[in-house]
Amino acid sequence: MKTSKFEIADYLDNHEMIAEYLNTVLEEGNEAEIVTAIGQVAKAIGMTKIAEETGMSRPSLYKALSEGAKPQFATIMKVLKAVGGQLRVNPITT
Repeated sequence: MKTSKFEIADYLDNHEMIAEYLNTVLEEGNEAEIVTAIGQVAKAIGMTKIAEETGMSRPSLYKALSEGAKPQFATIMKVLKAVGGQLRVNPITT
């Protein structure tokens, strides 16, 4: 039996799924997991398209969203906008 590596990007095929995935990671993940998740969404949509919309080169985009990367906040905001997302602050209920 041959198995393949699970790729979440293969399942991020609509805006609702992408939003749910990013919101879950934003709520539960750490900084590295959030960067990885944004990278997975960019991969699902297409790095070439995201690169064009952000004005970044594909290699720069891959580097900024790779595991262990610490991209600038401006880069994260550009990519989120390009994937059709936005950050929003909600009050924490206790």
